[in-house]
Amino acid sequence: MKKCFFIFVILLSCFSLAAKDVDFRASAPKSVVVGQQFRIEYTVNGDGKDFRASDFDGFDVLMGPSTSSSRSTQIINGKMSSETSKSFTYVLMGNKTGDFTIPSATVKVNGSQYTSNSLVIKVLPQDKAAEANSSAGNVAATSGTGAGENDVLVKLALSKTKVYEGEAILATVRLYTVNPQVQLQDAKFPSFDGFTVQEVDLPENKSLELSNVNGRNYYTVDLRQYLLFPQRSGKIEIGNASLDLLVPVRVEKKMRSIFDDFFDNYQNVSKTISTQKHTIDVMALPFGKPATFSGGVGDFKMSSSISTTELKANEALTLKVVISGNGNLKFTKDPEVTVPADFEAFDPKVDLNLKTTASGVTGAKTIEYTFIPRYAGDFEIAPAQFSYFDLKSKSYVTLSTPAYKIKVAKGAEGSAAPAVSNFSGANQENVKQLATDIRFIKSGNLNLQKQNHYFFGSFVYWLFYIIPLILFIVFFIVYRKQIKENANVALMRNKKANKVAAKRLKLAAQDLKTHDKEPFYEEILKAVWGYLSDKLNMPLSLLNKDNVEAELNTHGVDSQLTADFMEIISTCEFARYAPAASDKAMDELYDSTVRAIGEMENAINK
Repeated sequence: MKKCFFIFVILLSCFSLAAKDVDFRASAPKSVVVGQQFRIEYTVNGDGKDFRASDFDGFDVLMGPSTSSSRSTQIINGKMSSETSKSFTYVLMGNKTGDFTIPSATVKVNGSQYTSNSLVIKVLPQDKAAEANSSAGNVAATSGTGAGENDVLVKLALSKTKVYEGEAILATVRLYTVNPQVQLQDAKFPSFDGFTVQEVDLPENKSLELSNVNGRNYYTVDLRQYLLFPQRSGKIEIGNASLDLLVPVRVEKKMRSIFDDFFDNYQNVSKTISTQKHTIDVMALPFGKPATFSGGVGDFKMSSSISTTELKANEALTLKVVISGNGNLKFTKDPEVTVPADFEAFDPKVDLNLKTTASGVTGAKTIEYTFIPRYAGDFEIAPAQFSYFDLKSKSYVTLSTPAYKIKVAKGAEGSAAPAVSNFSGANQENVKQLATDIRFIKSGNLNLQKQNHYFFGSFVYWLFYIIPLILFIVFFIVYRKQIKENANVALMRNKKANKVAAKRLKLAAQDLKTHDKEPFYEEILKAVWGYLSDKLNMPLSLLNKDNVEAELNTHGVDSQLTADFMEIISTCEFARYAPAASDKAMDELYDSTVRAIGEMENAINK
């Protein structure tokens, strides 16, 4: 019985292995030192046979291949599973410096041949400092005075030091140490003033790698990586980063024994190291920016689609615009879509799907515009345009969506204004006389008098004709004036500017209560730009600080009030991407915005 059970387990294990995907991998250090021994291991999750490895050019084979295998069987919830793995190990030593590629190896599992991955190993030269210490009797290593000046370093590596405004810079804070047992106690990283910062995700379990710097071999690890987007032109200085470390240092014992030759004695020494300051030369974007330029710098593409081109009045349609590529896409403004006056437009819905890596910010920005045509007819949605600065060609590129022909049919009867009935279906109770059958209007002496007065032809009689006629004339004049004002889009925008801004400020007040800084600054900025666009009758795509300031001066607005608006816009634009302001600063900004809009209403409406 036991023999049958054993055979059953073996057959079931073989079946499980046959059904499993075979994984054949090679692993080795990414970098080694000339003369240093290291292992390269080939592992397959099966009973591998007929293993063949390629030549190890640039390396001496000290041992191998040594073979080892393991098998495990487990039963979970009544299900049996078995796993077999086999490894082939070499011990190698680099005999010359350089980058060497170890080709793939092959192995057969269950009659099928599998190929491993290839490996690239960098062989570094011997450490000059270690050679010097060895020739000098290793005095420096045993002096016990602490870690050497260049034994532990931290550097801020920048991918570029001369860029355009809005161009991404990769900044890496990298630790160099000759002792891999160093411990990080505390770290202070630069604040990157003048930049919009996005941190690059690094692996949680960071591994040390060997690298040769100025003749010394260091274990290196990247502590932090950032993508920096400069927000202004000129010279911008990056402050230093500082690290507090515990560095193991070998010390010499006063009393020696025979074991001192076999075991070293170490103690941890506190050490603080810092990076050097760096200066970035930020060039201003060239002149000749297109009117549709929205601050984009990089390489982008744009596509669009529309939900339908034929619909009925009062039905909604959606225009979807997708901008994708690499660059500062998160910080660009949405393209403006011009629609016919008979279309009601709503605020666009924006969806960001971006990924921050060492190569930059890549992904897509999807903007959905919703419109509702109110009348039947043939219309056209004009192309939406998006302009950006292309870093490859050093020129501005304008992308455009196609124009869309929209055919709007007449809506269903009564669809525009659904009827509302005021009729109540409740049963009405009859009026009942209580306590008496007849109630007199007046009792007692009536004191009636006869008068020779007739209503027909009297003054009151004619008032019944004159008053309705006057009301009709007044209503007609007001109605015609209202129609004329509604036809003047600019006038209506001017009148409603304060009301629209008030709605935005109400949303900002809600974000202020919940301490949501980024939405708060975004709503304040939308309120100010929208108010100025409506008040000055200028499209949002044409608004910038220069032409707004010139237009306000044309309207005779006080220079101090103009400066207040410019200060609000600058504060919001900076804080949206690097929100670090306190709640008090947010309260002051909100009060300043409300006060500035109120003063602008009085200034322009005079």
